Amino acid sequence: MQCPFCTPEPRNLLYENGLIRILVDSYPANRGHLLVVPKRHVTRVEDLTWEEKLAIMKGVEKAMEALKKVLSPDGFNVGINIGKAAGQTVEHLHVHVIPRYRGDCNFPRGGVRKAVLDIEDENLSNKERWVRNRLSEQEIEMLQVAINELE
Repeated sequence: MQCPFCTPEPRNLLYENGLIRILVDSYPANRGHLLVVPKRHVTRVEDLTWEEKLAIMKGVEKAMEALKKVLSPDGFNVGINIGKAAGQTVEHLHVHVIPRYRGDCNFPRGGVRKAVLDIEDENLSNKERWVRNRLSEQEIEMLQVAINELE
């Protein structure tokens, strides 16, 4: 199977430079869920060069700034799932940038710490929710413009 981050769908590609890509998540946990990925196929943080690590963090900042401009979230969850035990489903390192909005869940306290609770991810098992969380073509275009203006 081809890696979806090495050859992303053009619709999902918001930004790329020589080291990273910023993609729209195909199964968004929330409206505007983005991924920052190294262009080079890497599975572990320790395999990244320092230049790639810096580019990824700059990409996270760029993604957050564009999301603030276009969708006005109230906060963010930013994280990496490394290995199957941590929930990684695509074996290409990627950083999740998930915008959060007041009232988007009943129990936001604890943020990413809830990842270790032994409960099903209702977002992945509830297709209606991730379909609802997908961005419109217009929102994707607005994010592409906003991200590229940050150069």
